[in-house]
Amino acid sequence: MSNAPQHNNMPKLNFDLSKLPNLTDLSAENLCENVQAINSLCENPRLKAIMERLVQHSHAFVREVGLTTEEWMQAIEFLTAVGQKCSPIRQEFILLSDVLGISALVDNLNFPKPAISTGESIASEGKGEYMLVLGKVVDTEGNPVKGVTMETWETDDTGMYDTQHDGQFAVDCRGQLKLDDDGLYKFRAVRPVPYPIPNDGPVGDLLQKLNRHEYRPAHLHMMLSAPGFEPLTTALYFEGDPFITRRVITKPSSKIHQLQADTCFIRFPCSPLATPSLVSNRR
Repeated sequence: MSNAPQHNNMPKLNFDLSKLPNLTDLSAENLCENVQAINSLCENPRLKAIMERLVQHSHAFVREVGLTTEEWMQAIEFLTAVGQKCSPIRQEFILLSDVLGISALVDNLNFPKPAISTGESIASEGKGEYMLVLGKVVDTEGNPVKGVTMETWETDDTGMYDTQHDGQFAVDCRGQLKLDDDGLYKFRAVRPVPYPIPNDGPVGDLLQKLNRHEYRPAHLHMMLSAPGFEPLTTALYFEGDPFITRRVITKPSSKIHQLQADTCFIRFPCSPLATPSLVSNRR
Protein backbone atom coordinates (compact mmCIF):
# COMPACT_ATOMS: atom_id res chain seq x y z
CA MET A 1 0.00 0.00 0.00
CA SER A 2 1.35 3.46 -0.81
CA ASN A 3 2.58 5.72 1.96
CA ALA A 4 3.19 8.68 -0.35
CA PRO A 5 1.12 11.88 -0.14
CA GLN A 6 -1.61 11.99 -2.78
CA HIS A 7 -2.50 15.00 -4.93
CA ASN A 8 -5.52 15.50 -7.13
CA ASN A 9 -3.49 15.22 -10.34
CA MET A 10 -1.17 12.48 -9.13
CA PRO A 11 -1.88 8.84 -9.98
CA LYS A 12 -2.25 6.49 -7.03
CA LEU A 13 0.88 4.48 -6.35
CA ASN A 14 0.48 0.72 -6.01
CA PHE A 15 3.59 -0.03 -3.97
CA ASP A 16 5.10 0.87 -0.63
CA LEU A 17 7.76 3.57 -0.94
CA SER A 18 9.26 2.49 2.37
CA LYS A 19 10.61 -0.62 0.64
CA LEU A 20 12.79 1.47 -1.66
CA PRO A 21 16.32 2.55 -0.71
CA ASN A 22 17.15 6.08 0.36
CA LEU A 23 18.69 7.74 -2.69
CA THR A 24 19.93 10.90 -1.03
CA ASP A 25 23.50 9.64 -0.59
CA LEU A 26 24.54 8.23 -3.94
CA SER A 27 28.15 7.67 -4.96
CA ALA A 28 30.09 5.77 -7.58
CA GLU A 29 30.61 3.04 -4.99
CA ASN A 30 26.93 2.41 -4.20
CA LEU A 31 25.12 3.35 -7.43
CA CYS A 32 24.97 -0.20 -8.76
CA GLU A 33 23.81 -1.55 -5.40
CA ASN A 34 21.04 1.06 -5.16
CA VAL A 35 19.77 0.48 -8.69
CA GLN A 36 19.62 -3.24 -7.94
CA ALA A 37 17.64 -2.49 -4.78
CA ILE A 38 15.15 -0.33 -6.70
CA ASN A 39 14.63 -3.10 -9.26
CA SER A 40 14.30 -5.79 -6.58
CA LEU A 41 10.53 -5.21 -6.33
CA CYS A 42 10.07 -6.74 -9.80
CA GLU A 43 7.65 -9.67 -9.54
CA ASN A 44 8.71 -11.32 -12.79
CA PRO A 45 11.66 -13.59 -11.80
CA ARG A 46 13.09 -13.82 -15.32
CA LEU A 47 12.92 -10.07 -15.95
CA LYS A 48 14.38 -9.45 -12.49
CA ALA A 49 17.33 -11.78 -13.19
CA ILE A 50 18.00 -10.21 -16.59
CA MET A 51 17.92 -6.68 -15.20
CA GLU A 52 20.23 -7.62 -12.33
CA ARG A 53 22.87 -8.89 -14.76
CA LEU A 54 22.32 -5.99 -17.16
CA VAL A 55 22.88 -3.40 -14.44
CA GLN A 56 25.80 -5.33 -12.95
CA HIS A 57 27.68 -5.81 -16.23
CA SER A 58 26.90 -2.37 -17.67
CA HIS A 59 28.19 -0.65 -14.53
CA ALA A 60 31.26 -2.90 -14.56
CA PHE A 61 31.86 -2.03 -18.23
CA VAL A 62 31.74 1.70 -17.51
CA ARG A 63 34.24 1.25 -14.69
CA GLU A 64 36.55 -1.02 -16.71
CA VAL A 65 36.91 1.32 -19.68
CA GLY A 66 36.72 4.52 -17.63
CA LEU A 67 33.93 5.87 -19.82
CA THR A 68 33.98 9.65 -20.18
CA THR A 69 30.95 11.93 -20.38
CA GLU A 70 31.82 12.76 -23.98
CA GLU A 71 32.05 9.09 -24.91
CA TRP A 72 28.73 8.36 -23.19
CA MET A 73 27.02 11.14 -25.12
CA GLN A 74 28.53 9.83 -28.35
CA ALA A 75 27.10 6.39 -27.51
CA ILE A 76 23.66 7.87 -26.83
CA GLU A 77 23.77 9.82 -30.10
CA PHE A 78 24.84 6.67 -31.95
CA LEU A 79 22.00 4.56 -30.52
CA THR A 80 19.55 7.39 -31.21
CA ALA A 81 20.71 7.44 -34.83
CA VAL A 82 20.33 3.65 -35.02
CA GLY A 83 16.71 3.96 -33.86
CA GLN A 84 16.00 6.80 -36.25
CA LYS A 85 17.29 4.72 -39.17
CA CYS A 86 14.77 1.96 -38.47
CA SER A 87 11.66 1.69 -40.62
CA PRO A 88 8.93 -0.91 -41.28
CA ILE A 89 11.28 -2.59 -43.80
CA ARG A 90 14.67 -1.92 -42.19
CA GLN A 91 15.86 -2.82 -38.68
CA GLU A 92 19.14 -1.08 -37.94
CA PHE A 93 19.23 -2.51 -34.39
CA ILE A 94 19.24 -6.06 -35.75
CA LEU A 95 22.02 -5.02 -38.11
CA LEU A 96 23.99 -3.66 -35.14
CA SER A 97 23.34 -6.89 -33.23
CA ASP A 98 24.59 -8.87 -36.23
CA VAL A 99 27.89 -6.99 -36.65
CA LEU A 100 28.58 -7.19 -32.89
CA GLY A 101 28.07 -10.97 -32.98
CA ILE A 102 25.16 -10.86 -30.52
CA SER A 103 22.60 -12.29 -32.94
CA ALA A 104 24.84 -15.29 -33.60
CA LEU A 105 25.48 -15.75 -29.87
CA VAL A 106 21.76 -15.74 -29.06
CA ASP A 107 21.07 -18.25 -31.84
CA ASN A 108 23.94 -20.48 -30.72
CA LEU A 109 22.87 -20.43 -27.07
CA ASN A 110 19.25 -21.22 -27.89
CA PHE A 111 20.10 -23.92 -30.43
CA PRO A 112 23.42 -25.41 -29.27
CA LYS A 113 22.80 -28.75 -31.01
CA PRO A 114 25.19 -30.03 -33.70
CA ALA A 115 24.52 -28.80 -37.20
CA ILE A 116 25.02 -31.57 -39.31
CA SER A 117 6.79 -29.18 -55.01
CA THR A 118 9.99 -30.68 -56.11
CA GLY A 119 11.84 -29.57 -59.25
CA GLU A 120 10.24 -26.15 -59.61
CA SER A 121 12.15 -22.86 -59.61
CA ILE A 122 12.04 -20.26 -56.84
CA ALA A 123 13.43 -17.62 -59.23
CA SER A 124 11.93 -16.09 -62.33
CA GLU A 125 13.82 -15.88 -65.60
CA GLY A 126 16.77 -13.53 -65.99
CA LYS A 127 17.71 -13.37 -62.31
CA GLY A 128 21.18 -14.87 -62.70
CA GLU A 129 23.09 -18.10 -63.28
CA TYR A 130 20.79 -21.00 -62.52
CA MET A 131 21.65 -23.83 -60.19
CA LEU A 132 19.95 -27.04 -59.13
CA VAL A 133 19.63 -27.60 -55.39
CA LEU A 134 19.15 -31.17 -54.21
CA GLY A 135 19.33 -32.57 -50.74
CA LYS A 136 17.89 -34.52 -47.86
CA VAL A 137 16.88 -33.32 -44.41
CA VAL A 138 17.94 -35.73 -41.68
CA ASP A 139 18.00 -35.73 -37.90
CA THR A 140 21.23 -35.77 -35.90
CA GLU A 141 21.40 -39.56 -36.23
CA GLY A 142 21.10 -39.47 -40.00
CA ASN A 143 17.47 -40.57 -40.23
CA PRO A 144 15.15 -38.90 -42.77
CA VAL A 145 12.74 -36.39 -41.24
CA LYS A 146 9.06 -36.61 -42.20
CA GLY A 147 6.70 -33.68 -42.64
CA VAL A 148 9.36 -31.03 -43.24
CA THR A 149 8.34 -27.58 -44.41
CA MET A 150 11.22 -25.70 -46.00
CA GLU A 151 11.28 -21.98 -46.68
CA THR A 152 14.20 -20.79 -48.78
CA TRP A 153 15.24 -17.38 -50.09
CA GLU A 154 18.23 -15.70 -51.69
CA THR A 155 19.45 -12.66 -53.59
CA ASP A 156 19.50 -12.40 -57.36
CA ASP A 157 22.71 -11.75 -59.31
CA THR A 158 22.61 -8.06 -58.33
CA GLY A 159 22.95 -8.95 -54.65
CA MET A 160 19.44 -7.74 -53.85
CA TYR A 161 16.39 -9.50 -52.37
CA ASP A 162 13.01 -9.14 -54.04
CA THR A 163 11.81 -6.74 -51.33
CA GLN A 164 14.69 -4.35 -52.08
CA HIS A 165 13.81 -3.69 -55.73
CA ASP A 166 11.86 -0.49 -56.28
CA GLY A 167 8.44 -1.09 -57.75
CA GLN A 168 8.63 -4.89 -57.45
CA PHE A 169 5.69 -6.45 -55.65
CA ALA A 170 5.87 -10.04 -56.92
CA VAL A 171 7.62 -12.64 -54.78
CA ASP A 172 10.86 -13.80 -56.39
CA CYS A 173 13.94 -15.85 -55.46
CA ARG A 174 12.09 -17.37 -52.52
CA GLY A 175 9.64 -20.20 -52.00
CA GLN A 176 8.12 -22.76 -49.64
CA LEU A 177 8.42 -26.51 -50.17
CA LYS A 178 6.66 -29.45 -48.52
CA LEU A 179 9.16 -32.32 -48.42
CA ASP A 180 8.26 -35.96 -48.85
CA ASP A 181 8.56 -38.61 -46.12
CA ASP A 182 12.18 -39.24 -47.06
CA GLY A 183 13.09 -35.59 -46.40
CA LEU A 184 14.16 -35.10 -50.02
CA TYR A 185 14.06 -31.77 -51.78
CA LYS A 186 14.91 -30.53 -55.25
CA PHE A 187 14.42 -27.09 -56.71
CA ARG A 188 15.96 -24.64 -59.12
CA ALA A 189 17.41 -21.34 -57.94
CA VAL A 190 19.98 -18.79 -59.07
CA ARG A 191 23.53 -18.54 -57.84
CA PRO A 192 23.57 -15.83 -55.16
CA VAL A 193 26.41 -13.33 -54.98
CA PRO A 194 28.19 -11.53 -52.12
CA TYR A 195 26.51 -8.29 -51.17
CA PRO A 196 27.09 -5.39 -48.77
CA ILE A 197 24.87 -4.80 -45.76
CA PRO A 198 23.34 -1.30 -45.62
CA ASN A 199 26.25 1.06 -44.98
CA ASP A 200 24.51 4.42 -45.14
CA GLY A 201 23.53 4.45 -41.46
CA PRO A 202 25.24 4.58 -38.08
CA VAL A 203 26.22 0.89 -38.24
CA GLY A 204 27.98 1.55 -41.55
CA ASP A 205 29.78 4.51 -39.96
CA LEU A 206 30.85 2.26 -37.08
CA LEU A 207 32.26 -0.36 -39.46
CA GLN A 208 34.23 2.31 -41.29
CA LYS A 209 35.72 3.59 -38.03
CA LEU A 210 36.64 0.01 -37.08
CA ASN A 211 38.25 -0.50 -40.53
CA ARG A 212 35.86 -3.37 -41.33
CA HIS A 213 34.28 -4.12 -44.71
CA GLU A 214 30.51 -4.49 -45.14
CA TYR A 215 30.22 -7.60 -47.34
CA ARG A 216 28.38 -10.84 -46.65
CA PRO A 217 29.38 -14.00 -48.53
CA ALA A 218 27.00 -15.47 -51.09
CA HIS A 219 24.48 -17.73 -49.38
CA LEU A 220 21.17 -19.52 -49.73
CA HIS A 221 18.84 -19.20 -46.73
CA MET A 222 16.87 -22.17 -45.42
CA MET A 223 14.29 -22.31 -42.64
CA LEU A 224 13.14 -25.81 -41.71
CA SER A 225 10.35 -27.02 -39.45
CA ALA A 226 8.79 -30.41 -38.76
CA PRO A 227 6.47 -31.89 -36.09
CA GLY A 228 8.47 -33.05 -33.07
CA PHE A 229 11.61 -31.13 -34.00
CA GLU A 230 13.11 -27.80 -33.13
CA PRO A 231 12.95 -25.33 -36.03
CA LEU A 232 16.22 -24.61 -37.80
CA THR A 233 17.21 -21.44 -39.64
CA THR A 234 20.52 -21.76 -41.48
CA ALA A 235 22.25 -20.95 -44.75
CA LEU A 236 24.39 -22.69 -47.33
CA TYR A 237 27.66 -21.02 -48.32
CA PHE A 238 29.85 -21.64 -51.34
CA GLU A 239 33.47 -22.73 -51.57
CA GLY A 240 35.85 -20.18 -52.98
CA ASP A 241 34.00 -17.14 -51.67
CA PRO A 242 36.66 -14.93 -49.99
CA PHE A 243 34.10 -13.48 -47.58
CA ILE A 244 33.23 -16.81 -45.91
CA THR A 245 36.00 -16.58 -43.34
CA ARG A 246 36.08 -12.78 -43.32
CA ARG A 247 32.38 -11.99 -43.21
CA VAL A 248 30.96 -8.83 -41.68
CA ILE A 249 28.12 -10.63 -39.84
CA THR A 250 29.29 -13.37 -37.53
CA LYS A 251 27.69 -16.80 -37.51
CA PRO A 252 28.61 -19.94 -35.54
CA SER A 253 31.48 -21.56 -37.44
CA SER A 254 30.29 -25.11 -36.75
CA LYS A 255 27.24 -24.43 -38.92
CA ILE A 256 29.35 -23.17 -41.81
CA HIS A 257 32.26 -25.55 -42.17
CA GLN A 258 30.61 -28.99 -41.86
CA LEU A 259 29.96 -30.82 -45.11
CA GLN A 260 28.11 -34.06 -45.89
CA ALA A 261 28.13 -34.52 -49.64
CA ASP A 262 25.46 -37.24 -49.50
CA THR A 263 22.84 -35.08 -47.78
CA CYS A 264 22.98 -31.87 -49.79
CA PHE A 265 24.68 -30.55 -52.88
CA ILE A 266 24.18 -27.72 -55.31
CA ARG A 267 24.95 -28.24 -58.98
CA PHE A 268 26.16 -25.42 -61.20
CA PRO A 269 28.81 -26.62 -60.14
CA CYS A 270 29.69 -25.59 -56.60
CA SER A 271 29.72 -27.08 -53.12
CA PRO A 272 27.94 -25.95 -49.95
CA LEU A 273 29.79 -25.62 -46.66
CA ALA A 274 26.76 -26.33 -44.49
CA THR A 275 23.98 -28.92 -44.43
CA PRO A 276 20.49 -28.57 -42.98
CA SER A 277 19.57 -30.93 -40.16
CA LEU A 278 16.82 -30.96 -37.57
CA VAL A 279 17.14 -31.72 -33.87
CA SER A 280 14.33 -33.56 -32.10
CA ASN A 281 12.62 -31.67 -29.31
CA ARG A 282 11.35 -34.86 -27.72
CA ARG A 283 12.68 -35.41 -24.21
